This record gives sequence, structure tokens and C-alpha cells, in this order.
Amino acid sequence: MAHRAVLNADIRKGTINRNIYGHFSEHLGRCIYEGIWVGEDSPIPNTKGIRNDVVEALKEIQIPVLRWPGGCFADEYHWQDGIGPKEGRKRMINTHWGGVVENNHFGTHEFMELCKMLDCEPYINGNVGSGTVQEMSEWVEYLTFDGVSPMAELRRANGHEEAWKVKYFGVGNENWGCGGNMRPEYYADLYRRYQTYVRNYGDNKIYRIACGANSNDYNWTEVLMREAGRFMDALTLHFYTLPTQEWNDKGDATGFGVDQWFSTLQEALKMDDLVARHSVIMDKYDPEKRVGLIVDEWGTWYNVEPGTNPGFLYQQNSIRDALVAGVTLNIFHKHSDRVQMANIAQTVNVLQAVILTEGEKMLLTPTYHVFNMYKVHQDAQLLDLAVESGTYSLDGAGIPEISASASVNAEGVIHVSLCNLNHESAANLPLELRGLVTAGAEITGTVLTGAALDAHNTFSEPEAVVPVSFSGFKLEGDTLNVELPPRSVTVLAIAPKA
Repeated sequence: MAHRAVLNADIRKGTINRNIYGHFSEHLGRCIYEGIWVGEDSPIPNTKGIRNDVVEALKEIQIPVLRWPGGCFADEYHWQDGIGPKEGRKRMINTHWGGVVENNHFGTHEFMELCKMLDCEPYINGNVGSGTVQEMSEWVEYLTFDGVSPMAELRRANGHEEAWKVKYFGVGNENWGCGGNMRPEYYADLYRRYQTYVRNYGDNKIYRIACGANSNDYNWTEVLMREAGRFMDALTLHFYTLPTQEWNDKGDATGFGVDQWFSTLQEALKMDDLVARHSVIMDKYDPEKRVGLIVDEWGTWYNVEPGTNPGFLYQQNSIRDALVAGVTLNIFHKHSDRVQMANIAQTVNVLQAVILTEGEKMLLTPTYHVFNMYKVHQDAQLLDLAVESGTYSLDGAGIPEISASASVNAEGVIHVSLCNLNHESAANLPLELRGLVTAGAEITGTVLTGAALDAHNTFSEPEAVVPVSFSGFKLEGDTLNVELPPRSVTVLAIAPKA
């Protein structure tokens, strides 16, 4: 099947917001406890109770923003339960995720310390479903007010003299479902009320984020933009990729066949249409694109690993997940005029995690490696890249075989990310380079692929799937002929001659 691509290196289409590479950490399963927080007395190397190995791994991929404490957990979380001496913190049942006891040892101070260690922006999700306006307002005051007030004094009494900087604040989560089963009209009014009291203190300016739609609920977006658009800075979107359409049997993370390989990628590609259609509605009320679209929950969702708590959502992560990550990030680049943040679900040990832990052991998943390869796109300028992809077909259905995106960084280096979705065939892509001098250009590459459909890393073989140097290309005149291995993610760097 024939492919062709043209890169116009002199046509820039806007900035790819680094926050598209954001992450999500919920009090769910072993994400926070064991994954991030082990406590100061743990034999696992830690700093102030936070795992050193996980912090270093997340710093390597330059995580820009981290969302917390949920998710569904956010709308049953009462922040004052998680401050003060740990022995006095309230214990609660995590009713959403596994019915386990939450001891609140990881709370506001610990999360803000984690963000400081990671040098990332905190994105805090407030409680609309079971919380009050006063509770949300006081949390913002506790976090960001530096003057004389009860909440500022309480923060100081708990050991943090200066106010923190908090830019991103979500007013509720999935309020159409676990966050209260609300109608959009009702939530729109609640949002308008609650956000009024999410105040800016001093020079801390909060970017107010409204709960947006579940997948293709376009009516939710219509109502929220019409009734509350002028009161928000962003609107969210949630979409999970399932290989099947059955929530009671979502398919397995490993051991699957070609049919579920194909259906998973077919589902992942739907993100393009979802973002485009929600954006059209947003454009109707916000043609200047002031309101950002934040896809703050996305990723694959499979059956849990056998023998694990079904409420912990622990799943393996294979080269298939790497392809999902690659094509999804390429889609976000394409829509970077509207998509201002995205947060993959979830950071450690839950759903499409970038890190898995088992006691003191830690491994990096294929999805992690895609984030590491793609970090070159953060805050870079999106370039015009036209791709004519051949069709990848199975049982009468077809999807594009190649997904691609390109950007140029501040140093003038061009990066092209290329995904070959075909499970068994290599893809030859002639890439015509326009708008730059190719003579003397230095071209290098990195590729991630796997020996099997479900190739993945384990604690006994943590480097079964890792990126390697890629040289499967040849420059002929102004055309770069690239031979993409099957089931692969590739990033090329093109540095014009100085």
C-alpha cells in the first residue's frame, strides 16, 4: 500500500502546549499508596515519604502537570481530612475504588511537595459532588492566600509558611456520573456558583476548569458552553479506549489476538473526531478559542490482571498501548489550537500507567518510553505535515496505517513522530521535506517496537520493550525515505546544517 507525506517546515501552525503531556494520579488502587507514597519509615528509598525512583523517572519525561486527587475520588474527598499530623487524620472508606481504607496520609502538603520535586504544575480537582462551596473556597484560600485569615493560619500551623502557587483548579469531576449524576443544566448552574468562590489571591491567577463531557455527549458541551462558557477557562473531556465495547469484558492487556489489536487502535483513532466535534461546538460560543479543551482522562482500559483487586484497575502495558499513546498524542498536536492540556490515566499502577511498581521494584512501561521519545514536542511549534496514508485493513474494516506529527523547537531542530499501526507489515514512507535546506542536515532516529503483539516489560524482564537507535531511512534529494517497522513508534530528529 502506498504512502506519501509532505512536511512544510516553513509553515508553523501554533504552539503544542507542553501540558498535553500531563498525567493523572488518583487515590485509586496502588497509584498513590505504594506507587508514589511509601511513607517516611519505608525501607524503599524515599524523600519525605515519596519514592525516589518514581520521582526520577517522572522527571526524566519532563512531566509538566499532575492532576490530583481524582477522578471519582475527588468528589468524595474532603481536603481537611488530609492535613495536620498524620496520626490525627481521618480514616475513610474509598467507596469508588475497592472499598479499602484511605488513611489520608497523602494529602495537600504531600501532593504539593511531590509537584515541587517534579518541578511540575499542580492541577487540583475540587469536590462539587459531596462538598460545599465553603469547603472548596477554603481549600483555595489554604493553598494560595498569604495574608491573615483562618485558612492561611491553619496552613502555617501545619508547617508551610508561604502560600503555594496553584494555577489549575477543576470545579468537580464527571458530574454527569460518579460526581453526582447531574444534568448539564444543573451542573452549569452549580459550576457558575462554585467557581465564583474559587478566588485569585495576590498574584496567583487560577485557571478555572469546568467538568466537560463523557466521550460523545455533545449536548453536555453545548449546554456548558452556552450557560457557563464565559465563567470558565477550560472544559474537560473524558474518553477511554477499549478493545471491545463491553464494560463487563473489556478484553485483556496481554494474550490478545489481532482482532483486539486492530479494534483497540480503531477506537483510539476516534479521539480525532471527538475533539473535532466538541471543538466545533466550543467554536460556536468561543470563536476566539479562549476556552481550552482539556482531555484530563484518556488511555486504554482493559480487564484487571488476574488475581488483583478488581477495584484497583491494575493492568499490564504493551507495545499496543505505546501505539495508542503515540497516535493520541499526534491527534492532540493536530488540535493544539484548542487542546491545551491532557492527562493520561494514570501515572503509576493504574490503567495505562507509565510506571509499574512491585514492592521496591519499578519498571517503565512502553507508554513511558513514548512519552520520553515525544517530550521533544513540548512547547514546540507545530509544523504543517500532510500525510496520505495507505489503509490498514482487517475483516473488512480499515484505518490509516500511519499516524504522524511534526514540530520544530526553539533551536530549529525538527522532530517527526511516526506510528506504524500495522501488526505485521513494515511501511515505506516517502517524506518530502519542503521549506528547509536538506543538504548537510543531520538526521537521527529512535524507534520503539516489540517482538509480539503484546510485547511488554515485566519485573523479571524490565527491558524487553525499550527504545533503540533507528537508521531505517535514506535522504535522496529533498525526500527522506523511511522504512517503519511493524507495530512501531518512531521519532526522527532533523537538524539543518548550521
